[in-house]
Amino acid sequence: MSKWIKVCELEDVPENNIKKFSVGDFDIVLANYGEGLRAFPPVCPHMREPLDVSGLLDQGILTCGKHVWQWDLRECTKASSMTEENLLFYELKEENGDIFVDVSEQLSYAWEEEEELDDDDFFG
Repeated sequence: MSKWIKVCELEDVPENNIKKFSVGDFDIVLANYGEGLRAFPPVCPHMREPLDVSGLLDQGILTCGKHVWQWDLRECTKASSMTEENLLFYELKEENGDIFVDVSEQLSYAWEEEEELDDDDFFG
């Protein structure tokens, strides 16, 4: 069953911007890619990089600035052969300038929990 919650107003996320919002017990990110908005978990599925901090948005392509994974927000697909995982997306809708997101479940990525890797381990 859907659980729609008002996150913000459309004008709160200007075009080509990314902004994090708290929705109850967890956070989401809204990205305005110019042709619409997408809602997704606030971290990159690669190494948990906060996308509201290091995410770059240009012409509908979201790039994680840490390791250059990319997603096409228009199509909700990977936009680079380097990108190994897709983003998870929340359903959203606009009503009279208000943005609502279905938060009936928290979306999260399945990272390997055995051992935390930092950049030196990853690139070393």
